[in-house]
Amino acid sequence: MADVILYLVDRNQFDQIMALSVEEITFGMESSQMRWLRPEHDSRFHRDFDVDLEGDILEAIDSLDDFDPRARALDLDKKTSSDLFLCLAQWCSTSQWRCWEARLFLYVEPTLPVTGTKPLDFTSPLIWREFSDELSRTDKSSFSESVVLDWMTRREEMGETMEPSEDPMILPTMNSHRTLSESLFLFIQEYRNQGLQLLIGREFLDSEKWNLGGSLISEIEGVQNV
Repeated sequence: MADVILYLVDRNQFDQIMALSVEEITFGMESSQMRWLRPEHDSRFHRDFDVDLEGDILEAIDSLDDFDPRARALDLDKKTSSDLFLCLAQWCSTSQWRCWEARLFLYVEPTLPVTGTKPLDFTSPLIWREFSDELSRTDKSSFSESVVLDWMTRREEMGETMEPSEDPMILPTMNSHRTLSESLFLFIQEYRNQGLQLLIGREFLDSEKWNLGGSLISEIEGVQNV
């Protein structure tokens, strides 16, 4: 099962870079002069390295067919430019959070008010808006503790032991759930409090299916703040 991947994106920075011409972006990435247009990294979380994304962006530009290098990025054909748009959104992120989808279910599902019978689609912006609303009513310690207790209950219901002497992975797994759930709480708190937009995707997901601020990357119509 693939990882779900979340980024917090500074939309103002994204709008600025999308308003640049492709040749300006190319020069900026080749010369490393575009690094000033990255928002400040939130050191509590991982973020893609400058040099890696510079290579990804240049590769995405090289893969474009029949385009005017003087054209603004936002004016490119959206169906064929989603790889580039995704890389530029990642470039404009302050932080990244990722988790194996099966684990993420343990963190999100118990918190949502109603889940129904359908499986959760973690690429849906609606789920993350509802999750953020619910987290606003609790604190980090309470949320993390509820995750661990729910995990313990699920294990016991399946007849699995909770004795470290019988399963040496119990304590490491418990600590991992606690650490990941706390970092997820802080990540969503940052999203809610700082006016950043959520970029949502999954490993191996086609770029056009990633979602930024409630819209598919392939359906971005224009910049909001330029």
